[in-house]
Amino acid sequence: MISKKKMIEKASEDTVILVLEDEQPLLDVIRIKLEKSGYEVITARSVEQALDYVKSLPHIHAMWVDHYLLGNEDALDFVKQVKKKNGKWADVPVLVVSNTVSDDKISAYLSMGVNKFYIKAQHTLDEIVGDLKKCIDDPEHCPVAQDNN
Repeated sequence: MISKKKMIEKASEDTVILVLEDEQPLLDVIRIKLEKSGYEVITARSVEQALDYVKSLPHIHAMWVDHYLLGNEDALDFVKQVKKKNGKWADVPVLVVSNTVSDDKISAYLSMGVNKFYIKAQHTLDEIVGDLKKCIDDPEHCPVAQDNN
């Protein structure tokens, strides 16, 4: 495990994706896939840890957020913080991934500016990574979520 200081130093040189996922095995799979795709991956297992990185990293190019998180705060709390109007991270693409979720939660995410919401059973890891790559390589063509509710 590398230190936070080393992560921040490394992140200042590379294309950085922040992954917020509380299940370690899934976090490891996502991290490995993104690293093999050439990205520097900063991982967080709680909203508190993710917000700590957001406050200290010089830049983040995209965020992968799991909807269901253990602890006092959930992914909606995290997205509210990073998507604050005129905030440092307001324009950073955020992709939210979940096993299941209610229509009202999806609407809440979309109203906050999340770029895309994925139901895991309906999308492959490669597809989600491909969308992240599009967001980073060509922000103007980053998928933009539509609220169909």
